[in-house]
Amino acid sequence: MNLEEYYEYCLSKKGVTEHFPFDQDTLVFKVGEKMFALSSLKQWELGQPSVNLKCDPDQAKEWRLQFEAVQPGFHMNKKHWNTVAINKDVSDFLLKEMIDCSYELVFASLPKKLQSELKD
Repeated sequence: MNLEEYYEYCLSKKGVTEHFPFDQDTLVFKVGEKMFALSSLKQWELGQPSVNLKCDPDQAKEWRLQFEAVQPGFHMNKKHWNTVAINKDVSDFLLKEMIDCSYELVFASLPKKLQSELKD
């Protein structure tokens, strides 16, 4: 997956916005003002892209055991976040599934009224 594919895939989800809340390097995708994906643009330029994704704690452990490219979330709560090295042993298909899971977890945590507004 390249940066453009990653960017377009994240933005294709309902209610998603992009931000740089920490610095001009860390691209953050949010739904309802809550983060679901973070990635360093510099790492993409260096050919070492990775993304931090929210994850169900049990699923997070399973993916870490199954894939070398999936590690506890860098600078994040290690119980709820994974860092996934892109273009390693995780297929693009599975990476999209991981992005979907992160988005859905965050979306489900939003107030029902906001969920309804974002769906429309």
